[in-house]
Amino acid sequence: QARFVESGGGLVQPGGSLRLSCAASRSIFTFYIMGWYRQAPGKQRELVADITLGGTTNYAESVKGRFTISRDNGRRTVILQMNDLKPEDTAVYYCNGKPAAVASWGQGTQVTVSS
Repeated sequence: QARFVESGGGLVQPGGSLRLSCAASRSIFTFYIMGWYRQAPGKQRELVADITLGGTTNYAESVKGRFTISRDNGRRTVILQMNDLKPEDTAVYYCNGKPAAVASWGQGTQVTVSS
């Protein structure tokens, strides 16, 4: 079972940018679709972006036009470029397949958007 390690989070002001990285412990070819999820305090985890093996992407309406997901299957990484961040983007961000593999959830990386 693949495990994921997320990094790149931090504290950023509104309008700022962050680049999140997800490293997989094994090949992500087995995950036809990879996704970035987030969970804000008191809310359920939600899918914000996903990408197929062939590079087709989908985004939640709340992040469309601001976030970009990409994957490098050779390097076993998935990237989430986040621009024009808003306070409502504050959450712990995770990567996983879609559908998510329960045993593969990592610790996530905290993103805090605040002035």
